[in-house]
Amino acid sequence: MTDTTAFGWRSFLVRWSGEWADSLRDGETRSEDDEAAWRARWLGSSPASEERIAAMEERLGRRMPPSYREFLKVSDGWRHAGGFVWLLAGTKDARWHNDESGLADMFEEYLDEEAGPEERREADVWRRGLQLDIESDITYVLLDPEDEDQDGEWAVCTWASWRAAPPERHANFLTFMREMYREFHSLQAHRSDGKPVFVNDTTRRLDALVEKARLEALRGGWERAGKALDEAKEYGRPRAAELGDQIRRLLGQTYMVYFDGLVTNPRYAPELMPLLVAEHAAHSYRDDSTLTFHLRGTDDDLVSLAYATLDRVRTGTYRYTVTGPFGEAVERARELARWGDCDGAWRTLINAMPLWEPLGPDHLAPVGWVADPVLKPLLTPERGRELLSTPRGGQVGEAPRPTAGLDPGDLAWLAEPDPGDNRTCYRFVLVESVEPLELPGRLVDGDGTVLNEPMTFWEARRKSLHNQRELSSYDDRALMAVGRAGTGWSFAFDGDPAPFDRRRFTSPAAAASEGTRAVVVWSGLRTRHGEPFFHLSVARDGVEEYAFTYAEGEIQKSGEIPPALDPSRFFGDLEDGTESERSLLEAVGGEFGVHLPRHTIVNGRLHTFATRSWTRPPSDGETYAVIRMHWGAACPADGERTEDDGPGSR
Repeated sequence: MTDTTAFGWRSFLVRWSGEWADSLRDGETRSEDDEAAWRARWLGSSPASEERIAAMEERLGRRMPPSYREFLKVSDGWRHAGGFVWLLAGTKDARWHNDESGLADMFEEYLDEEAGPEERREADVWRRGLQLDIESDITYVLLDPEDEDQDGEWAVCTWASWRAAPPERHANFLTFMREMYREFHSLQAHRSDGKPVFVNDTTRRLDALVEKARLEALRGGWERAGKALDEAKEYGRPRAAELGDQIRRLLGQTYMVYFDGLVTNPRYAPELMPLLVAEHAAHSYRDDSTLTFHLRGTDDDLVSLAYATLDRVRTGTYRYTVTGPFGEAVERARELARWGDCDGAWRTLINAMPLWEPLGPDHLAPVGWVADPVLKPLLTPERGRELLSTPRGGQVGEAPRPTAGLDPGDLAWLAEPDPGDNRTCYRFVLVESVEPLELPGRLVDGDGTVLNEPMTFWEARRKSLHNQRELSSYDDRALMAVGRAGTGWSFAFDGDPAPFDRRRFTSPAAAASEGTRAVVVWSGLRTRHGEPFFHLSVARDGVEEYAFTYAEGEIQKSGEIPPALDPSRFFGDLEDGTESERSLLEAVGGEFGVHLPRHTIVNGRLHTFATRSWTRPPSDGETYAVIRMHWGAACPADGERTEDDGPGSR
């Protein structure tokens, strides 16, 4: 609660008036009233007597709220409240607005049918409000007698059509005047009209606060630093917004984060410009006309770099690089992240934070890595707070408590419904003692298959379909993301497989296991299409050791299945498919000591490739359809396979 009655109105208004007078140039054209105010260094009027205030209240039929009443005792009106209210009413000119502007109907038209009483009451302020603006740039200032707090204070409602924003509410008149003082400061700080440099005790205090906040942030005290920078930003102080934007971006905030003043500085542009480019790429829908809006005033080289960076961001090939020991840690973290170890990558970054050095005095933290498509998924609000809490840049402070890992370290998470319940069917291959880069050689026919650049699964799916020129009803080439599945294991994962065909399915386990061991799992226990099913097969040195398939309510087994994986333990009663699925996945994970990285599979980017078909070729008498894609059209093939067709017929 603000004690508005005890506020020192006179000292506040005297300071404001003096700073306003000092901001004017000698010889500047001014109105007669402004000239008098400049000479007197006073924007107000004479104090209003208690009798005059009482007469005003009798005229209006209401006792004025405390903060406005105390203001009138110091100054009966005010000139230049901010930049757009040139004269504010005192006891003589305050009057009920009575919808003189006609805005009540307009704002009520904006309300939809579901608008509640509170919203309708807010729209009605134009009928009941006490108007304080006498002269302004089409800016309304109304005290709202029906928006009253426990101290008898009335809220202030302000609105200007040219702002293209809804009415703004201020808790009371004191809050409103403080905001107008900050607005005055902000406008003066950003002027470029040749007036005297805007320097006074207030600006010096705030600039010292910014520098203190910078050092506090480097020591890990980002919350205190952020509050101080926000205060200075409201006054338009240089550096405050740019430093605060770095904190906001690491907290996951992107709205109104532009790094103005720094992003076009050659010293900081390599770190900050890619962030704006990446945000543009995420929301531009290929309209690049606004790419350089926040780079205006920069040179052609930086503009060219921005467009080159945009191309790399869109193709997923942009890489964040930085020199020194921290840069080496970034490379190690990226290598871990691109194979799915997001927790290991994050700890690598955080452990190297004390080694990070700023590019200059306006650099608070490494933020450019968030533009790297492989590293960006590492960031969460909790991790952003951990990074900001870590001392860096040569400063000393207490290290924060590490954030919890994002990956559960098992397979059972696959049984948990995802948002929208889209992951009801999936398949994966696990190969022991093999690097992820080697998986295409085991799951693809022929040589020369390379991994795609890291991308989300849905980006990879869209790219695959775009490049596909032939679709077959019998061919099931899985698009799989690859990574590490724990100590000594690699995985290939498909989160959106084709329908399971028990009669034509061929497990890739044997081919993948040459010289090692491989495991294949295909689960559809929660599938929305057809009967639930589950398949497990394990092979060693090119030979399948054991397997089972549950489908259509039956279990088919082969080989000697370990007791922990015996399907009879899991398929007695499938009323709860989720529980059976979870138990199976826990058993598989425990048997082989493997896990899949949930955070990266769900939110991150991994290398992908297309495997050989998971179904056998059609036998004699089995029909199928092939669709070949031609430029600009999709045409069906001219035949189906029959008993007389050869193995390659279409």
